[in-house]
Amino acid sequence: MVAACTDEVSELTRMGLPRARTSVVPCGVDVNRFEPVGPTLLPRRAKYRIVSIGKIVPPMGFDVTIAALSALPDTELVVAGDPPDGGSPPGDPEASRLAGVARRCGVYDRVRMPGRIAHSQTPALLRSADIVVNNPWYEPFGVVPLEAMACGRPVIASAVGGVLDIVVDGVTGDLVPPRSPEALAKAARKLLGDPTTRDTYGIAGRDRAVARFSWDRAAADTARAYERCIPLPREEASVE
Repeated sequence: MVAACTDEVSELTRMGLPRARTSVVPCGVDVNRFEPVGPTLLPRRAKYRIVSIGKIVPPMGFDVTIAALSALPDTELVVAGDPPDGGSPPGDPEASRLAGVARRCGVYDRVRMPGRIAHSQTPALLRSADIVVNNPWYEPFGVVPLEAMACGRPVIASAVGGVLDIVVDGVTGDLVPPRSPEALAKAARKLLGDPTTRDTYGIAGRDRAVARFSWDRAAADTARAYERCIPLPREEASVE
């Protein structure tokens, strides 16, 4: 059984699968497309920018990030993504709910929801951020923080699922509890006020993405997983 992260291995173990019968093959990233140098997307409307990307659904925790924004002056939040049915945010129930959260928190004018961003433009949007926030309740893959790290951007992410394998707390970003706007705001406020740490996280994140999560590494890990389950030909087995 191939799992996307060690947390998923633990779930499978609790379901009765022996740990020795699992292999972890994390998501990979195209480190040639997602890179630190290149164009950026969307002109800024504030001194600092936080970017969050994902489906506009409650488990992504965008409402928590919006709530945290009330404690972050001079900062705008770009929430990029489309509803699960492929529609556009205007008129979508979850997008409307998030807009209501922004109004109640007094940050409606600092929250931008441009809808779906083409994958070809995602690197440019990530590069435009001072911080990339990924704050879901549950996340087995961790694609967004991984792509952000490949772009050399510091990450604040909830300490769940595959994110625990990808983001090294205090090295490539900061891990915070899910569903805690206070913890998120505290981490973001500290990081926005420390450009040296942001740069350090970005460099370390890029190095980690290239060394551990490139497509070549993902392909090699997948091949090794298959080799574990394919029996050797009879003649080779007898020689060994």
